[in-house]
Amino acid sequence: MSPTDTTAVDFPPVVYVPCTRHTAVPEELEVRYQTTKDGRRAVLVYSALDRLHRCCGDDQPWFLLPTERLRALHELDPFDLVLMDLMVPEESRAGLRA
Repeated sequence: MSPTDTTAVDFPPVVYVPCTRHTAVPEELEVRYQTTKDGRRAVLVYSALDRLHRCCGDDQPWFLLPTERLRALHELDPFDLVLMDLMVPEESRAGLRA
């Protein structure tokens, strides 16, 4: 199954994606990818803004992405997994921010 196949799970129509910094310029957005313990590259997505804040911290930069655009994101910068609503441990949250 493709990492961008959202038909197998009940994905919301839009997701909140952690990024490296706050910006109002879409061309400057940089997704913050995570590396799993087994070395795969994952993009974290959140089904609601309150979940992103609870799981990543209130100061985590983010952007809103229509779920259907995950495929285009994958084509631009390939990843192996999409992980939804993952709790990031407090000690690992600094790694989400630039």
